[in-house]
Amino acid sequence: MAMISPSRRVRRTPFSDGVEAAGVKGYTVYNRMLLPTVFESVEADYHHLKKAVQVWDVACERQVELRGPDAGRLMQMLTPRDLRGMLPGQCYYVPIVDETGGMLNDPVAVKLAEDRWWISIADSDLLLWVKGIANGYRLDVLVDEPDVSPLAVQGPKSDDLMALVFGDRVRDVRFFRFGMFSFEGRDLAIARSGYSKQGGFEIYVEGGDIGMPLWNALMAAGEDLDVRAGCPNLIERIEGGLLSYGNDMTDDNTPHECGLGRFCNTHTAIGCIGRDALLRVAKEGPVQQIRAIEIAGDRVPGCDRVWPCYADGQRVGQVTSAAWSPDFQTNVAIGMVRLSHWAEGTRLEVETPDGMRPATVREKFWA
Repeated sequence: MAMISPSRRVRRTPFSDGVEAAGVKGYTVYNRMLLPTVFESVEADYHHLKKAVQVWDVACERQVELRGPDAGRLMQMLTPRDLRGMLPGQCYYVPIVDETGGMLNDPVAVKLAEDRWWISIADSDLLLWVKGIANGYRLDVLVDEPDVSPLAVQGPKSDDLMALVFGDRVRDVRFFRFGMFSFEGRDLAIARSGYSKQGGFEIYVEGGDIGMPLWNALMAAGEDLDVRAGCPNLIERIEGGLLSYGNDMTDDNTPHECGLGRFCNTHTAIGCIGRDALLRVAKEGPVQQIRAIEIAGDRVPGCDRVWPCYADGQRVGQVTSAAWSPDFQTNVAIGMVRLSHWAEGTRLEVETPDGMRPATVREKFWA
C-alpha cells in the first residue's frame, strides 16, 4: 500500500513524540488519529508482548463524556446491556446499537460518578450519534470529547512496571475496575483492561500536557523489565478473539451475530433505543455469527478486504481478519459464518489473494 500522507486532519497524539523516538514503522488511521501498528516487526512485537511489557499509544480510543443529571439515562439508551447495577469505579464492555439493533461501536463504558461517564470508543463517529440522541430527547446532559488520551501498559510484567510508577496499590485494581492514582500532582483513572489477552492496564491521561512526561517515566522505570513501545498486535488479537470494529463487524451486524449476546440484557435494559429490534433477534437467533477459522497452508497475505468462504460451491461466510501465528504454527482467522456451517469442525474453502485455501471452523479461539 502507498504511504498515507500526514496532515492536520490526521491528528497526532500526546505520545507521538515518544512513538517516533521508539522507531515506529507503521501507522493506521483510527478515529482520525495516528495509531501505531508495528515497531520492530509484527512477529517480533508479538513475541515481546507475550514475555515482557509494552507501552501503547492508544490515544485514538477517544472518550465521549456524558455529564449531567440525565447522563445515566442516556448511557442506558445507547446499549442493550443493563447498567442498573453498575457502580462508580467500574468499567463495562458495552455494545452500542442503533434503532435496528445494528452495532455502532463496541466501547468500554467508564462510570466516574452517577452523573459522569466516559465512553472509550472504537473506530466510529459515536460522538455525533450520542449528541443527536441527547438533543433529540432534550436530555439534561452535556456530551463532549474531553482532553483524555488512553495510554496502555500491556504484557505479563505490566503489574511490576505500573507499581514502579504508581505504587504497589495499583496491583490491587481488579479486572474491569479502575482507581484514581496521582502523577505529577494530577489524579488519573487507571483501569485493569486493554486490547490484549496478556493482561495490563489502561491509563486515562486527562490533559495532553502530561502525556510525554508519563511516557518517559514509564520507559525509564521499565528499563530492567525490557519495556518497549508497542501497539495492538494483529496476531495476538486474532488468537484471543478480540474483535475489531470496522473489520470484523459493522452496523450491518447485531451484537448476537458478533458473539456478544451475553452483553445484551434485552428484557431488562429498559430505554435502549434498539431494544425492540434486539428482542426479535434474541427470540429468533442469529442466522450468521463470528467464528474462529483455521486456514491451512503457508502463511496467508495481509487481509485488508473480505475473503469469501465457500462450502459445496455456495458462499457461506467471509474471513475478515487473518494472520500467521508463530506460536500455534497455523493461519488464525476471524470470520462471519452462516448458521448452517458454523459448527466446530466444519470444512470450508477460503478465497485468499493467493488462491483457494482449505479451512476449518473452530469452537473456540486459540488463547
